Parts: sequence; structure tokens; C-alpha cells
Amino acid sequence: MSAPGHSSRISHLTLAALGVVYGDIGTSPLYALKECFSTELGLSVRPDHLLGVLSLIIWSLLMIVSVKYIMFVMRADNRGEGGILALLSLAFPERRDSGKRNRTAVVMVALGVFGAALLYGDGMITPAVSVLGAVEGLEVAAPKLHPFIVPLSALILVGLFSAQYQGTGAVGRVFGPIMVVWFLAIAILGVRGIIRHPQVLASFNPIQGIEFLLEHGFLGFKVMGSVFLAVTGGEALYADMGHFGARPIRYAWFGMVLPALLLNYLGQGALMIGDPTANDNPFFKLAPHWSIYPLIGLATIAAVIASQALISGAFSLTMQSIQMGFLPRMTIDHTSERERGQIYMPQVNWALAIASIALVLTFKSSSNLAAAYGIAVTLTMLATTLLFYFAARRLWNWNPWLAGGICGVFFVIELSFFGANALKILNGGWFPLAIGVILFTLMSTWKTGRRLLWQRVRESALPIETFLQSLDRREPARVRGTAVYLAGNAEATPLALLHNLKHNKVLHERVIFLTVIIDETPRLEECNRIQVEPLRKGCWRVRTHYGFMEEPNVVDVLKKCGDHGLVYQEGETTFFLSRETIVSSRDPGMARWRERIFSLMSRNAQSATAFFRIPPSRVVELGMQVEI
Repeated sequence: MSAPGHSSRISHLTLAALGVVYGDIGTSPLYALKECFSTELGLSVRPDHLLGVLSLIIWSLLMIVSVKYIMFVMRADNRGEGGILALLSLAFPERRDSGKRNRTAVVMVALGVFGAALLYGDGMITPAVSVLGAVEGLEVAAPKLHPFIVPLSALILVGLFSAQYQGTGAVGRVFGPIMVVWFLAIAILGVRGIIRHPQVLASFNPIQGIEFLLEHGFLGFKVMGSVFLAVTGGEALYADMGHFGARPIRYAWFGMVLPALLLNYLGQGALMIGDPTANDNPFFKLAPHWSIYPLIGLATIAAVIASQALISGAFSLTMQSIQMGFLPRMTIDHTSERERGQIYMPQVNWALAIASIALVLTFKSSSNLAAAYGIAVTLTMLATTLLFYFAARRLWNWNPWLAGGICGVFFVIELSFFGANALKILNGGWFPLAIGVILFTLMSTWKTGRRLLWQRVRESALPIETFLQSLDRREPARVRGTAVYLAGNAEATPLALLHNLKHNKVLHERVIFLTVIIDETPRLEECNRIQVEPLRKGCWRVRTHYGFMEEPNVVDVLKKCGDHGLVYQEGETTFFLSRETIVSSRDPGMARWRERIFSLMSRNAQSATAFFRIPPSRVVELGMQVEI
């Protein structure tokens, strides 16, 4: 690629990253500084307090986002993909059920899954708190509009989630330019405030923040919970790395996002130095009165964009979890023919919609929701830090003291944030924790249940070689056409074939054993996709590999088998699938209540026909009961 062409591509990706990656952290000025001086905390609005809090916000942005994520964590990419599950596969690649894991690996894998589960709680709260924070600007312009804030916010969320089925492709192109306008606007507002009270620039001195914490003790510790609101959304940089690449995300952060955020926070602080009563909503009071309504509209659009990023992230996270065996199959609709990552998952979408709208109706203000916001993100960041330690040791052979020292600094900072946010548990912080515990229970139950099911099926499995030997001794009646049997174990005869042979007493003239394998990497090269092995007696064994960010397509695989000597004839092919009915038993395995949950999840999972994109008219399903 030529240098001008490469530069143009980087520019476009940087603009796109502004519209997707930075929506969440970009809208944090709507509520972060306001919450640091809320009446619930009781911190008086004084110049020394403002300088201390602003110093904490500035250095939190620099240490957590700029240093931890931009400089270190984003180096750990799984073939370009990021996110906590990708980091988990890098830190502990030997996590498949077939291999034994030591106690450290088991604990860290569980921690990584729990961190992923907590992101769903974040995905529920972010749309609610962002939209509420934007619409609350109406109170500044017209206090009489207060009763309309909650219903209007709920209406905006209904529209947002209702439009998800259309995909983000059409609107994604305008996200970047809108966020450019947003960041320019908040930067200009910040400069406007700084000019009036330039002494606020002293907050760049980290001593200001340290002295604030030492002077105020427990109150300063409580304020840290609100300071953390300024960095929520920082984990999105790593999670969305696969969509845009590391360089565009870094360029966008240092070139526009970080300067705009710093200027706006400083401007809000300068405003409050001159007018301590502005602490109820310093973001909108920083703007001239004539610009309030346009700013509310822009803030609302930015909040919707921030929400869109979290919703799309939840879709991607769910797809990864399904492919890695932590969740059952679900409906995945592809909203773009060209962009593989643009998907829509109706079950996830409406679960997030119901939760977000319920949060708005229950908490009624961004200040109340701020109490529930942050604790899930801090736990996810702590999990990322711990996993990064093991990934750095494995990927780059870092000295344990070096890796431990770097990760230890981040761990201490994030642990203090977690402790401060833990004080909010009774005031709403319980919600994301409850969501995380519920989803972690479901994910671990599904993973363990599938492992037990695999073991039960494997115990009764017949090796393919034994099956072929039985055909040598006594061959059943053969019928025309091709039968494709999906086989979880490439070395064992599929149970669907044995059941079909037992009841129908016929065998097709050509039999294909097809095994779909999900690898540890996000995506695979096409040359590594398929292995075709001719057996005998008209039987073939086909193995196809997919990355955990890819969606299997059985028909596409069979068509490509023609390059390996196995010609696919759609009109003469029948797909045989087994559908297991899970029966709870007293055998060692899971607790009975978890076995019942696993059985319920199994019954409601998307059919293999739809998930593997098999033509429904060509499918025969054979049922069987399996005790676990």
C-alpha cells in the first residue's frame, strides 16, 4: 500500500474510532465532576478542593487510559483483537476442556469470565446514565421541564434499542464527525472557563491530588468513587481494538479526546472557582445561555453514540462467549454484507433495553445512577490488570519483577477505586454486581455442563475405525445421496449416525463426518480453514476451523471441499443432527440446581441448524436423552 493511501486509511479509521470507541468516556464530563461535589458526599466547593479533585481526575486519565491501556495493554493483541476474553486466551491458552489446568489458571480463567460478565452490567447502565445526563440539561435552560426528563430519556432509549435491528453501518459513517464536533465543543467551553480563572491549571501538579487525599482522609477516599467516573469507558479502547487497530485509537486519544477532556474538566473547575453554586450542573452552566438547547441536542446525540458503542460491544462479547463455549447458541443477524463485525442479537438487545429503561424509571437521575456506575468497571479493570501480568510473562518473557512492578502500580490505583466504589453498593452498586454474578453463574454452568455432556457422550462413543470395521463385516443397505453428520469428536462415530442406522437400517452411499473446531485465535486464514481426509466405504472426515470472532457456515465449508476432492451436491445431501435432552442425575458433576439451569439453557439454545447455517429443508434431527 502506498504511503498516501495508507495515511488516508489511518485517517478514516481514526475518525471512525472517535465515533465508536470514545463515546462513553467522551460523555463523562456530563456528570463526573458534578458527582465529586454532590450534596451526598458533602465536599465543599473551595479552590483547594477543586484543584485536588481536578488533579485526581487528570492523573487518573493519564495513568489508567494513557499509560495502562494505550502504552501497555493494547500491546497484547490476539491477532489484532482485544478485549478481556481475547486477553484471557493469550494469558491461558491451555484452557480447553481436554487439558488439565493448574489452580492459578482455573482462578484466573474464572476471574476473566467474571470480568466479561460484569461488562453486561456496564452495558445496561451506560445508556441510562449517559442519556439522563444529557437530557438533564433541560433543567438548566427551563427548570419547569424537570418532570419530562425521565419520560423523555426512556423514550430516547426505546428509539435507540428499537433501531438496532437495522445495524450501525448506515449511521456509523456520521458518528465520527459528530463526535469531532462534540470534542471541539467541550474543548472550546473548557478554554472559555480557563481564561476566566487560569489558576485552575495548577491542578496538573500531582501533589495537589495527593495533598487532598491526605488532608481529607475518608472523605477523600469516598470522592475517589466519583473521580473514577471520568475514566469509565477506558476499557473500550482495548475491547474495540480489533475494529480499528491500535494506531488509530492512539492517534484519536492523544490528538483530540484527551486534550478535549482535560480542557473541559479544567473549564468546569474554573467555573466553580468563580461560582461555587454551579456545582449542581457545571457542564451546562459553563456554556453561554443561548447555546444551552443546541448543546443539549449535541450531548444527547453523543450519549446515544456512547450507548451504541456499549450495545455493539455487548453483541461482540456475546458472540465471543458463544464461540468459546461460555454461552449457548443465540440468534445472530448480520446487518452488513461487507463488515463481519456488524451484528444484531435480538435476545441481548432487548435484555439490555428492558434493564436500561428500568434503571431510568427506578433511579430517575444521573446522580442516583452514578452510585450504581463504576463498581463493575473497576472489577473488570482489575481483572484486566491481573490477566495482563500473565500475558506479558507468556508473550514477551517479561521478568516477573518488571511485570509485577508495572501491573502492581495499576492494581493499587484500581483497587483504591474499587474500594471507593464499594461504598456505593447499598445505594445502587449492588445492581451491576448482581448482574455480573447471575451471568457468571450462567456462563460457568454452561461451560461446565458442556464439559460433562462431552464426557458422557465420549464414554459411550464408538471410534470411527471400529465403525468402519463393522461395515467390513456386515454392510447395511446403501441408499443414494450424501449424509453429513456433525461430529463434536472427530475420532468418534456421531451418535446421530448410530441412531439412524439402528432405526432405519440404511446408510447413504457417501457419508461425511464434519467437525467444527473453534480455535483460540479470533480469525483464521482461509488456507488453514479446512482439512479433508478420505476414509473408506464411502466415508470422509472433514475438519473445519474457525476463530472465536467468526461465525461457522457449514454449507460454505462443504462447497470449498471441492478443492480437496470432495464435491458437494446440495440437492443430494441430507444433514443429520442429534438433539440432546439433558436429564439431571445424582451422578458426580454439578449441583442439581445447576443441572436444571443447564437443561433449561440447552432447551432454549438456538438450533444447530440456524447457528451453522444449514438449509432447514435438508435437516433430519434425531433426539436422545443424556444424563449428567
